[in-house]
Amino acid sequence: MKMLLFGVWTLLALIPCPGTTEGLFQVSVWPHQALVRFGRSLTINCSTTCPDPGPSGIETVLKKTQLSRGPQWKQFLLEDITENSVLQCFFSCAGVQKDTTLDIIMYQPPEQVILDVQPEWVAMDEVFTVKCHVPSVAPLRSLTLTLLQGEQELHRKDFMNFSVAAQKAEVSVSVLAQREEDRCDFSCHADLDLSPQGGELFRGSSATKELRIFEFSQKPQIGVPSLLEVGMAETVSCEVPRVFPAQEAVFRMFLEDQELSPFSSWEGDAAWASATVRAMETGDQELTCVVSLGPTEQKARKPVHVYSFPPPVLEIEDAYPLAGTDVNVTCSGHVLTSPSPTLQLQGSPNRSAPGEPAWLLFTAREEDDGRNLSCEASLEVQGQRLVKTTVVQLHVLYKPRFEESSCPGHQVWEEGMDQMLACVPEGSPVPVLVCLWNGMIVDLDVPQKATQNLTGTYCCTATNQLGSVSKDIAVVVQGLPEGIISSTIFIIVVSTPGIAVITIALYLNYQPCKRTRRKRAHRQKEQSKDEEGQFADIQAQECNSHHYLARV
Repeated sequence: MKMLLFGVWTLLALIPCPGTTEGLFQVSVWPHQALVRFGRSLTINCSTTCPDPGPSGIETVLKKTQLSRGPQWKQFLLEDITENSVLQCFFSCAGVQKDTTLDIIMYQPPEQVILDVQPEWVAMDEVFTVKCHVPSVAPLRSLTLTLLQGEQELHRKDFMNFSVAAQKAEVSVSVLAQREEDRCDFSCHADLDLSPQGGELFRGSSATKELRIFEFSQKPQIGVPSLLEVGMAETVSCEVPRVFPAQEAVFRMFLEDQELSPFSSWEGDAAWASATVRAMETGDQELTCVVSLGPTEQKARKPVHVYSFPPPVLEIEDAYPLAGTDVNVTCSGHVLTSPSPTLQLQGSPNRSAPGEPAWLLFTAREEDDGRNLSCEASLEVQGQRLVKTTVVQLHVLYKPRFEESSCPGHQVWEEGMDQMLACVPEGSPVPVLVCLWNGMIVDLDVPQKATQNLTGTYCCTATNQLGSVSKDIAVVVQGLPEGIISSTIFIIVVSTPGIAVITIALYLNYQPCKRTRRKRAHRQKEQSKDEEGQFADIQAQECNSHHYLARV
């Protein structure tokens, strides 16, 4: 019974009394926290515990649309949320109105992070600025910007103490430029941490920017002769003794309006370039060197004088005179030489007056063949004395001849040794030499093993355009020592019968020189078709005539 009475009492206590409903109902909104990305929509539900609510709704500056409703709730769609706002949800019950609020926080992740390094090229020991900003990000209080130099943190900035209305998210730092920072990478990281509001962490990064450090305070130095000869190639140079980074220095070189093609090199902090210049006009000109590095360039100029001085003109009336005839030599200055040079002709006793040619007359001798005739021209340009020389070789023509020193008439060969007939004729043009032995042409360039049967008289004929000459050369093959001969005889005796056959053949072929020469000369004439064979036949006839005249 007691338990039943307690349950009834409890039930009566839960039944509201008339006139107290309005004080007991509640108004609520869902979601309890609202994080909305910029430009997105949000669905909210506004409800009450009043069993028979009266007027109700929401108050907001945002665009709203009611989606559905029930006895104690209403659902709305909020569209295009672009700013933070406060929404109010209200219900009335028995003439009493209650409301509740919802803070709508709009967020925008740091999708675009912009890094700026000013300037991109910085002179050493100068200050440069690294700046980072995020054009669109919210809420700013949740943002942190970090500047990095390589992997090292350079500067960090948060916006916790900034006012809600502040929308400018940027950070900058000034740095003193040093060589070690050349080609150093800078970057910026942006972190938007919404975890305290029940959201997540959004991160964004900038593109990496490379910083260039340079040192370029000295002007280039030009290396060029003060005089340049027109049309002649000359090497010029341009150097910067101290520049960083030296390997990136760019050289441009000009002779007046003519741009050259320099070849650059570098070592340490020095950079240089060389180019080939060929001046095409005479007169005073200027060589210019422009060196650039990053945003900076240095320029140097140097004057040069371009002159024209071709070698003198050396003329021989007859460059191929016959021995014993007069040779007339003239040397004159080139027409392009200005002013006129002074000339000195080799062999002439006096130096000519400026503008006057030099002359030389002499009788050609055989020993003058191959002689070099030279003429020297001298010219003073800008206080410097210049000299040019022209050399012409003289060719004196004369008939062939044999000198005993170069073609001995008696030659001794040692049996069993490789030997060649020694004979070099004189003559200009150089004579053609053909030597015959027993009517056969002897190859003077190939050595042959000396044997007793090579003993005899060789007839050599030298021929050029002016004539020919013949000479007999007696060749004697000396026998081997007696011990060696005995050994040779023993070997022959014990050798195979083939040796005997060879010996008989040699004997049969050993006939008087005159008869063999006639037979072989006739056979040579029948078989040989080339020019050398024909010449050998003619030489054989000359040799026969030569021997006949000798006997008479």
